[in-house]
This record gives sequence, structure tokens and C-alpha cells, in this order.
Amino acid sequence: MTDPDETEAGRFCWVDLATTDASAAISFYAQLFGWTAHEQRANGGSFTRLRLGSRDVGSLYQLSRAAIEAGMPSHWTPYIRVDDVDDAVAQAASIGGEAIIPPVVVSGVARIALIRDPAGAHVGLWGPLGPGVRR
Repeated sequence: MTDPDETEAGRFCWVDLATTDASAAISFYAQLFGWTAHEQRANGGSFTRLRLGSRDVGSLYQLSRAAIEAGMPSHWTPYIRVDDVDDAVAQAASIGGEAIIPPVVVSGVARIALIRDPAGAHVGLWGPLGPGVRR
């Protein structure tokens, strides 16, 4: 996977797996694709970067107990690279979409948001950290 920050705006750049069993998912994808898992600290917690060799292929995180008890299944979320996450969320809202998770900075990684389109599909927005990024 190309570095998400170097991906052209409007293209898919990252994918996250929210899972009910992080250990089982790490083992499964290691055996299936040879992906290795590398913990990364962010926002007072951590998530797992998945790599093939020295290149990131995505990440995963453990769903909260509350989410699991509420019936949320494991699921993948693709991210699309945007120049400005706040502007993209506002534009999505103006054309019938809505923010499910408003823009937030993942420490040292990116500024992200999760939106739902008018048909109900979810997709993540990924903006690079840099000068002038709203935190």
C-alpha cells in the first residue's frame, strides 16, 4: 500500500479492520497473507499496523466490549484520501451524507472521520497531518 499521505486525493488509501477478536484476526491474516502485526500507540491507546514486509497494508483494532455486546460484527472500513477532512465532512453533509464519527486526529498518524452516504454505506476520510491541520 502506498503511504496514505502520498496518495492522490479522491483515491482509497487505507483500510481498518475493527474486530471482535484481535488475536485471532492477527493470526488468521499472518497465516493467510504473511502479514505481520506491529503495535502503535495513539490517543492514549493503541492499534495494530499490519505489514507485508516493510510496507503497511492496513490496520486493525479490538472492538470495545460494549460494541460487541450491542451486536456489532467485525468489519473492514476503507478510507479515501482527502485534502481537508473538515471540508469533506461538510461537503458530504451538504449533499445528503452525514458524519458518523466527526473529524478527529489519530496522534502521529492522520486526521480522520467516518461518514455515511445517502444510501447508508460507510466510508472513512483520511487527511494528512501537517501545518495548518485542525486538531
